[in-house]
Amino acid sequence: METETASRLLDPLNIATIIVFFTCWWGYSFYAQYNSKRKSCLVSVLHQFRLAWMTRLLRRDNRIADASVMANLERSSLFFASSSLLIIAGLFTAFNYSEKAVGIIADFYLLAPNSQQEWEMKVIMLIVIFVYAFFTFTWSVRQYNFCSVLVGSAPLATERGIDESERQSYATHMARVCSLAANQFNYGLRAYYFAMAFCGWFLGPYFCMASSVMVVLVLYRREFRSKTFKTLNRGLVINNHAS
Repeated sequence: METETASRLLDPLNIATIIVFFTCWWGYSFYAQYNSKRKSCLVSVLHQFRLAWMTRLLRRDNRIADASVMANLERSSLFFASSSLLIIAGLFTAFNYSEKAVGIIADFYLLAPNSQQEWEMKVIMLIVIFVYAFFTFTWSVRQYNFCSVLVGSAPLATERGIDESERQSYATHMARVCSLAANQFNYGLRAYYFAMAFCGWFLGPYFCMASSVMVVLVLYRREFRSKTFKTLNRGLVINNHAS
């Protein structure tokens, strides 16, 4: 029985599903990171807005609104970090009730038959994905904390002895740290997206592969072709002109 289960887990179709899933996830992450430095996309456009934000921040002494915006960004990462813990706890519960869960889903004819070992393997992989998401979101929170420290220690507009080049260099570093925090937030969101695609495997390997490709298409459209990106890109031109 154990030999049969092992052979099913090492089935070529299951192995192909894992390869396709991680190729879509890591392949798209590499593609997005590579192209964000060479062409206009949401990541690059938003970094320019952050740079403009930090540049203007150094020109004013009242920074209460800036601190409020930073807190809102931090709360978004905290929300998803907390959600990741709740999801992990739920997955451990699903793991403990594997036998009952397999019996329940077996009643649905659309679902591919799963042995208890297959179910447990898939649940473990989902736990690993959300653990990664948790660490990513918490690192994003810490980086937003670092950015808050930079904002708090930023030189005042009326402060003397600091020339314009030094202010611009400080603004660049603040924008960079803020963008690094936002990038970690994006990585965590991608983990959520691909976790949803992975859930298709409970319906069968082909569902997982199709869902993974679909997630890549959705992410690509949103980051490189969406109306939101085009609107932000046009707004960047106006923002640069106003500066």
